[in-house]
Amino acid sequence: MTFRLDTIGKGLVFAGSLAKLTAALERQGQGGAAVVQAPPGTGKTTLVPPLVANMLSQWASRAEPRLSGQQQSAPPRVVVTQPRRVAARSAARRLAALDGSRVGGRVGYTVRGESKTTQETVVEFVTPGILLRRLLNDPGLEDVHAVVLDEVHERGLDTDLLVGMLAEVRELRDDLVVIAMSATLDTERFAALLVQGSTGHDDGGPAPVIDSPSALFPLEVRWAPAREHRLNDRGVARTFLDHVARTAATAHTEAMAANPGVDALVFLPGAREVSDVAGRLRAQVAPGVEVLELHGQIGPDAQDRAVSGREPGGPPRIIVSTSLAESSLTVPGVRLVIDSGLSREPRRDAGRGMSGLVTVSCSRASADQRAGRAARQGPGTVVRCYDQQAFAAAPAHQTPGISVADLTSAALVLACWGAPGGQGLRLPDPPPPGAMSEAVEVLQGLGAVAHDGTATAIGKTLARVPADPRLARALLDGSPVVGMRPAAETVALVAGDQRPPGADLTALLRSLKSGSDPAARRFAQEVGRMESIARQEGAVVVPSRPGTEVTAREAAGFVVALAFPDRVARRVPGDGSTTYLLASGTRAGLPAGSPLTGHEWLAVAEVSRAQGRDAAGTGAVIRSAALLSADLAEAAAPNSRVDEVRAKFDQGKVTARLERRLGAIVLSSTPVRPSAETGRKAVGEALAQTGLAMIGWSTGADALRRRLALLHRELGAPWPDVSEAGLLARLDDWLAPELEKIATGSPVKSINLAEPLRRLLPWPEAARLDTLAPERLEVPSGSHIRIDYPEVPDAGRDEHDAGRPVVAVKLQECFGWDRTPRLVDGRVPVLFHLLSPAGRPLAVTDDLASFWSGPYSQVRAEMRGRYPKHPWPEDPWTATATARTKNRMQSGPSR
Repeated sequence: MTFRLDTIGKGLVFAGSLAKLTAALERQGQGGAAVVQAPPGTGKTTLVPPLVANMLSQWASRAEPRLSGQQQSAPPRVVVTQPRRVAARSAARRLAALDGSRVGGRVGYTVRGESKTTQETVVEFVTPGILLRRLLNDPGLEDVHAVVLDEVHERGLDTDLLVGMLAEVRELRDDLVVIAMSATLDTERFAALLVQGSTGHDDGGPAPVIDSPSALFPLEVRWAPAREHRLNDRGVARTFLDHVARTAATAHTEAMAANPGVDALVFLPGAREVSDVAGRLRAQVAPGVEVLELHGQIGPDAQDRAVSGREPGGPPRIIVSTSLAESSLTVPGVRLVIDSGLSREPRRDAGRGMSGLVTVSCSRASADQRAGRAARQGPGTVVRCYDQQAFAAAPAHQTPGISVADLTSAALVLACWGAPGGQGLRLPDPPPPGAMSEAVEVLQGLGAVAHDGTATAIGKTLARVPADPRLARALLDGSPVVGMRPAAETVALVAGDQRPPGADLTALLRSLKSGSDPAARRFAQEVGRMESIARQEGAVVVPSRPGTEVTAREAAGFVVALAFPDRVARRVPGDGSTTYLLASGTRAGLPAGSPLTGHEWLAVAEVSRAQGRDAAGTGAVIRSAALLSADLAEAAAPNSRVDEVRAKFDQGKVTARLERRLGAIVLSSTPVRPSAETGRKAVGEALAQTGLAMIGWSTGADALRRRLALLHRELGAPWPDVSEAGLLARLDDWLAPELEKIATGSPVKSINLAEPLRRLLPWPEAARLDTLAPERLEVPSGSHIRIDYPEVPDAGRDEHDAGRPVVAVKLQECFGWDRTPRLVDGRVPVLFHLLSPAGRPLAVTDDLASFWSGPYSQVRAEMRGRYPKHPWPEDPWTATATARTKNRMQSGPSR
């Protein structure tokens, strides 16, 4: 039985675009792709999934005509992602209602901790995280026939990952339909990633874009800026929240005078501000007006009640919401929007090793989508609680999550997928190298990824836990020590979206366990789920801390410390009672009035940037923490413990102390007598501790060092050992003048290591440096290509296992080259990375003759259709080497 689109789409603007989408998918056949661009409220979320389900059924009927009495196959499954749980539930309920079926029948949903689906479910709404884990468990998505990625314009991290991963799945499956849906005009990016056709090959071209007109009625825009700033040194100013509440109450009273049944929607950045303004409104609005909250910290029932339409004859409503109601769901009955112009977005602070949510001005695209909520069902009004200048200064679009968020979980997903760091994936934006490198380092510390970036068995286990990998490891490591239930409670609490008042995690845990908190039921479900996971997966990870005794009062702090050993914190003496030093080196302050004030040790679950009183002047504020003891701090972070003598060169005086530290936290420090060394030796020892990176390798110095390392590897003496250990052992032979300069006050930046390194060149052998290890190699096309020499081996690594000199050159520039060039008097063959005309790797070889005779024919067969403008001769031996296309070869000689 197919969906009745004429009934479902009645009154929806996107119904007029169904024919275009149908034609686009029919042209491609099974395995097609498309991008749908339609403003909020047009009905794309309601209409596209059942349309695709109908088409899948038709294709199946054409391919496999059913005989009378033959057993029918399972119905096609269309999975639709929604960025939020409440949106997934709401979309499923709306489609089921329009279809005249029950939720969990033909239409269902799956979100964290809740699933309403059956074998007969055809359209299933899920959150992106749910689909990511399904992909890791079943990379082929064998039971899924189509995926619809909704709200891709929000640029959520999980959704971006899904775009790249599904593009790969389509290359393996020629029958998977993938559709990306956006409410903004930035569709070309996704169309290029989801190429059309049933194979997913690049030659299919960009996926077709299906657009739809706006569904908005006339919209009046009013400006009502506050006198004071919206943000101050403690976040959102309380005076601004009072202004938003007054503005909302006044605007709603005026709107009700003209239309007694009008509902209003108020946008604020976070749950705390929502609760604050909702409380103020309840004291200000007219009797009979219902004020509802909508954010991630309330239970599913309360969320669903807020987004559901008002009951006939029910009281007028004011829904106070976070950005949750911005674009991924429709709140019926709203004709008035009051917008604070603020949103809460993830940000990563690499300098302090922190990540979290920060309050910023929302983008202009977000502001327009918020305003559009008022004009979906009739003429509406938006009141912006800021001025036009602030609107114009806001960014055009929301910052992609992959650019600013902590990438630890994403890096683990990519490692499990087989694309470490996102290599090879067609992502909307590449992950920042620095953030990805830090994430991989964290995962390596957890034992989740190997040094080559691939996921370990532990990593695959952690990926199955619906929490940050650090919390997942703490759940499995902490359960044998504190018990599965306490470990599950702590992880469920930290992984959730509730922020404890006064940063006291243990107090919030007591409240949730007592049942007095409105979110207690949902919390209990999450605890049960985490406990079940710990029971199932615990055997995979061997407990690393047997014998550690933890009291019930310390259990939460110990589990948090296991997850975030770099956030173990100790109170800073003599700096008040609210300032703490984290093991990572960051100083952070407790919020004013926190019950944790004065405690010596804390395990910090969340720390974020802030200013003012809440940060105790440190620039960072502890948002969530639990009590810890000194012994448990050391037990939870054994790899951070260090005992060492630290020498310091300062103003011509060498001092030394014996320090026992936990990361940056000094547990004890005892002065010791320094050795009788000069200031230059003290500088040399400091250099030996930090490495030559303290000075830095310029491009020229690094290139010379790599060439010398190859000569030392192949010829030995007299060519010098330029490894880190080798150079540090001979500081007096090559760096003595520079060390004297540093010791006498010259800045490190003034030192270029290229010239000092030349002091190690052996004479007369140095005259042959450019012959033995040249900087560039001339290829048959006449180009001079830079030779990438291998990195200098690290200390303790066999230098003979080091890499090879590499020349990355387009394949066409090497035609006719029958011998592989060799360096160092013929000892070292050059390793060629033969590239496509687009610069992508086609082959790696150090035997060109064998390549032309064998693999070239297959490369030619695969590439000449993709790059028809470039020469792909049958006989590469006699062809003219060139860097040009065929047309340019005919118009003039290659240079």
